[in-house]
Amino acid sequence: MHLRGIDALTLADVEAKLREGARFVFFEYCISLIFVTLRRPSAVVLLRKDELGLVRGLPYTLISLLLGWWGLPWGIVYTPMAVFTNLSGGREVTAEVYAFLQSSASGVGQVL
Repeated sequence: MHLRGIDALTLADVEAKLREGARFVFFEYCISLIFVTLRRPSAVVLLRKDELGLVRGLPYTLISLLLGWWGLPWGIVYTPMAVFTNLSGGREVTAEVYAFLQSSASGVGQVL
């Protein structure tokens, strides 16, 4: 699992940020080439309590709006879904990522 925003943080640091209101989210983007449409997630990002997911998702939204519509029939279906996910702040996966971090942290104070 590729995580952004937790460089040099311990599990205790991540837990403290989550208690403060941070959350883990991912964004989606859609790229189409006539008969092939790809809908992919971004890396999981730690959004601090004062960060807007809308702003962090804008690059993925722009990619989808420019390159997503061109596939038939799935580009027309997947592009609005990806844009909606991004404009609503991303898809929250805090519980899943936290469980993964707990299971992968074997030592106390280990840097993630």
